[in-house]
This record gives sequence, C-alpha cells and structure tokens, in this order.
Amino acid sequence: MISLSNRVALVTGASRGIGRAVAGMLARQGAHVVAAARGEHARETVETITGAGGAAELASLDVTESGAPESLVADVVARHGRIDIVVSNAGITRDQLLLRMKRADWDAVLATNLTAAFALTQAAIKPMLRQRSGRIIAIGSIVAQMGNAGQANYAASKAGLEGFCKSVAREVASRHITVNVVSPGLIDTDMTRALAGANKEDWSGRIPLGRLGTPEDVAAAVCFLASDEASYITGHVLAVNGGMYT
Repeated sequence: MISLSNRVALVTGASRGIGRAVAGMLARQGAHVVAAARGEHARETVETITGAGGAAELASLDVTESGAPESLVADVVARHGRIDIVVSNAGITRDQLLLRMKRADWDAVLATNLTAAFALTQAAIKPMLRQRSGRIIAIGSIVAQMGNAGQANYAASKAGLEGFCKSVAREVASRHITVNVVSPGLIDTDMTRALAGANKEDWSGRIPLGRLGTPEDVAAAVCFLASDEASYITGHVLAVNGGMYT
C-alpha cells in the first residue's frame, strides 16, 4: 500500500475537481497537504481533509502573480523544514477558434497553465536539491497529444508542459528528484457536467472503457507517482484517458 507519511505536499488549483481530489487522496495516504488556490477557495478542501482526520492547511495563491509561487514555497519550507511533493494543477481555458482568439486569451492561458508551472517548479527544485529527494507532478491534458479545435492556446500550454517536465527531469534525476506529467482525458468535472446530455454520451462513446474518468482516477495516478513505488519513473507522461488516445 502506498504511504506518504511525513511528506509535505503542495497542490495548486486545489479548490475543486481534480485538484481537490488530488489533495484529498494525498492526505489519505498520510501526506501533510498545503491546498493552494486563489483567495480562500480551497477552504472547503482543507475542511474536508481535516474533518476526516487528515492533515491540511490553506494557502492563498494566484499562480500568475509575480513572485507568489516562490514566496509560498519558501513559506512552506520555513514552517515544515521541507517540501516533498509539488502538484502543478492550476489551469484555465479560454476557448475560441484561432481566427477569433484574442491575444489576451492566449497570454492568460499560457501564463496560468505553463509559466506558473515553471515558476513553481523552479522554486520547489531548490529545497529538493538540498534534500536530495522530491516529486514534481504536473497535470497535463489529452489535448496536448491529439489537439482540439478551439483550444489552440490550451493545447499549446499543455504540450509545452510535457516538454518542460521531460527536460527538467533530465536536469535533476541525479539528485533523486522525479518530474512527471499526468495527462487526463475526459474527466467528470464541473466543466464536462455542463455539456448537454447528448454530447456527453457522444464523448463517452469514444472512450474504449465506456465512461468518463473521475477526479479520483487522476488522483490515484498522482499518488502513485508521488510514492516510493514510482522512484524509477521520471520524464514520463502517464495517460489517464480510458484508452481514448494511445
């Protein structure tokens, strides 16, 4: 059984969906979770974890604010003495066909989905190098591999995230730090629930396993990559898509 006891984990975008599921599952495996999101939006995540007997704390973080990821990592290390797991999950969409896409929407998606992951990873790598251990896990997307009309900005950000993580994995492997990507397919979250019933059924029909994924499916993959059992896996993109794209 996976055990993350005595590990300190930072999860961004922890207020709902995949981020909340990841934070909860890490805590159930014994990690002390720092649940980060804008304002106090992750408070319910923290209350759910602590109410179940887990260890969690709230962190207010705008990942696009200059210096904010670095300050949060420094604060976590100052208070806990270490940081073992970082999950870059914060992400947004600003969907539009390329001919109509505004530059501001391109910039916003790249800033949140890719540049923020760079800043957070760079900050976390420093204490992890001193520890000679650590797990960096980014949440990607199936659209990085297969593309999707109307999501050129989102697909570019997630494809960039894969290249970024593969490169950093090579840089830090000698210090026993692993860097991986979990790439979800169609997951049952607030966004997909907003789809019309017929469309949702159509998407489900394209998935060989015959169902949408759950946030817990993604969280389980994250927990595995965060564990000692995955210590020989780095620079990998782990698809959690029900066979939708292979």
